[in-house]
Amino acid sequence: MVKVRLSELVERFGGQLMGDPNIELFGIAPLISAQASHITFLSNSKLRSQAEQTQAAALILSASDNALLADMAYRGARVVTSNPYAYFARVAQFFLDQSTLPVKPGIHPSASVDPSANIASTATIGPHVTIEADVLVADRCVIDAGSFIGRGAVVGADTHFFANVTFHAACEIGQRGIIHSGAVIGSDGFGFANEGGVWIKIPQTGRVVIGNDVDIGANTSIDRGALEDTVIEDGVKLDNQIQIGHNCHIGAHTAMAGCVGVAGSAKIGKYCTFGGAAMVLGHLTIADHVHISSASMVSRSILEAGQYTGFYPLAKNAEWEKSAAIVRNLGVMREKIRSLEKIIKSFVK
Repeated sequence: MVKVRLSELVERFGGQLMGDPNIELFGIAPLISAQASHITFLSNSKLRSQAEQTQAAALILSASDNALLADMAYRGARVVTSNPYAYFARVAQFFLDQSTLPVKPGIHPSASVDPSANIASTATIGPHVTIEADVLVADRCVIDAGSFIGRGAVVGADTHFFANVTFHAACEIGQRGIIHSGAVIGSDGFGFANEGGVWIKIPQTGRVVIGNDVDIGANTSIDRGALEDTVIEDGVKLDNQIQIGHNCHIGAHTAMAGCVGVAGSAKIGKYCTFGGAAMVLGHLTIADHVHISSASMVSRSILEAGQYTGFYPLAKNAEWEKSAAIVRNLGVMREKIRSLEKIIKSFVK
């Protein structure tokens, strides 16, 4: 069991410590389930009542919440910080790193590695992995069981492919990447020309180029470019079951929740967020710092930062049918209103 003094965490991650620095902690836990050996966190002010009742030995919280909790029943130590949620994330990473067994470098006997591949001596290649010719796998990479890395691909240092990742030919990912199971990087984009009702395939000869510190969720697909590359910049976070079409460009530190779909050649800016199941049509441009609500359809370019929502709220089916009927007849209603306005103006004269 990992044990750490509270003072060690504060020395490592900062924050203002209030209380006993010698408290020994064995992990981090939510407010409601934390015990006397845990540190916990308050990142949502609506949960102050849970903070009052928590059994945790120490509490991470903001200065404003700390002031409001000053006279409450909680008597444990406190770590005051400007961003409790980010502080929690770093503490959680620390405890995970301390408790995770070290990975043994080397190539599993069942792996198939082309002789021309350049595999760092500190990398770990798991069972039944396939690595084709001219691949580069850098220092301390971990490629888990059943993964595939195609010809000429590049995997940057400290990157982790979980089991059964497919990373196609010539694709690149930078340092400290994480790709979860079932993800497919570099599959053909959906490119076809129509001639007389017959679809003719357009070769997809571009790559997928991924920056540093990118997380890609399970069963997410990123298509290679048709001619130019599909680009995912540094720090992008993609949830599970996302589709990124060919020739897209996703700006640094943009985050997308599950089931987002981005059609080909869309250019998305930096520091954007997309709620689950949001859809982006192809060949659009989205500015930096744009935030798209869940289930919204982006059908035009967005050139100004802000929050955008494009869906009709849920309603009972009968109410929805009435609303749909009204929407269908808006054009007719508009013409009738215009006619009435003309009549009224004629009487006013």
